[in-house]
Formats: sequence, C-alpha cells, structure tokens
Amino acid sequence: MERQKTMQEIQQEVDQYISQFKEGYFSPLSMLARMTEEVGELAREINHFYGEKPKKKDEGEKTVEEELGDVLFIVICFANSLGIDLQEAFDRIMHKFNTRDKDRWTRIEENDPHE
Repeated sequence: MERQKTMQEIQQEVDQYISQFKEGYFSPLSMLARMTEEVGELAREINHFYGEKPKKKDEGEKTVEEELGDVLFIVICFANSLGIDLQEAFDRIMHKFNTRDKDRWTRIEENDPHE
C-alpha cells in the first residue's frame, strides 16, 4: 500500500508543478477569482447531482470528486503563493474548533431530553 502524502509534501508537489512555468502563481486577486470560479463549478455539480437542476443533454459529465479536487488544488496554490503552511493553518483551526466551539453542537453520545 502506498504511503499517504503529508500536506507539506502536497504543497511541495504543487509548487514544483507551478514552478516549471514562467507565469508562476497568479496574483492574490486573480487567485481569489479562480477559486470563486472553481467553487462555482462545484456548486453546479452539487446542484445537478443533489438538486433540482438536471444537466442539459449536451453537457459533459463531471463529478463532485473532480470539482472538489480542483478546489483543493487552487486552495493549495493560493496558500503557496502567500507562503502559508496549510498544516499549521489546519492545526490552528482545529484547535479553535476543539476549544472555542467544543460545546456548540450536540455530541452523538449525549442523550437528548426531548427524545
């Protein structure tokens, strides 16, 4: 079984890919526009698959998985372009959820008195 890549390795792989092109990373505003575009494509796929808007007969088949992959790629590009370590960012956000928001949601093991 192949070893899973770390977030640092994933960020390095994307950086190696982008670094082979003269254009390099887009500016932050262009990156945000690109991210918005990719999230829009994900929304469209979600709406086709789970919503009330079926695809037109001539529309190509894409998947939610493919669109999520595109969103992940652009998030990694954005982080790399700004020098952000996504592992550190993830660890900080999980710490916040596990401390500040620890009592925000009803835990599965808790009994609901209204049941």
